[in-house]
Amino acid sequence: MARSRRYWLMKSEPDVFSIDDLRKQKRTSWDGVRNYQARNFMRDDMQVGDMVLFYHSNAKPPGVAGIARVCKAAHPDHTALDPKSPYYDPRATRDNPIWMMVDVEFVEQFPGVVALDRLKRERALKDMLVVQRGMRLSVQPVERAHFERVAAIGKQETG
Repeated sequence: MARSRRYWLMKSEPDVFSIDDLRKQKRTSWDGVRNYQARNFMRDDMQVGDMVLFYHSNAKPPGVAGIARVCKAAHPDHTALDPKSPYYDPRATRDNPIWMMVDVEFVEQFPGVVALDRLKRERALKDMLVVQRGMRLSVQPVERAHFERVAAIGKQETG
């Protein structure tokens, strides 16, 4: 039996990699994740076809900038093996890569960012992880209803 599609929110600082960058590149590896829970979501739960809310963190305002899709399942994060990379981890080896990544592809950029403050004001999103106090995880699951609501708002936001 096929697994049903899942939904995610993935954070990136726009000065490092933005939805504009993804739109131009069309697809990218989501490398550099160095949190075990976020890694486990990518390694154990994300599958090709899963949908992603692309979130600009550490931005003014922080918020959801568009939609991406997982286009390659988890594979070793090569940046962990590169001593020149800021994501280098000397504990990682080819036999035990420790860190994983997925590839995502561009789906849609919203006309404007759906700001975190806007998400927090939306009663239907009150249980969404990203609006919870202290939730800093860079990769997090999203309920389908939340994904659909944010996408609907995103198509209307003008920035």
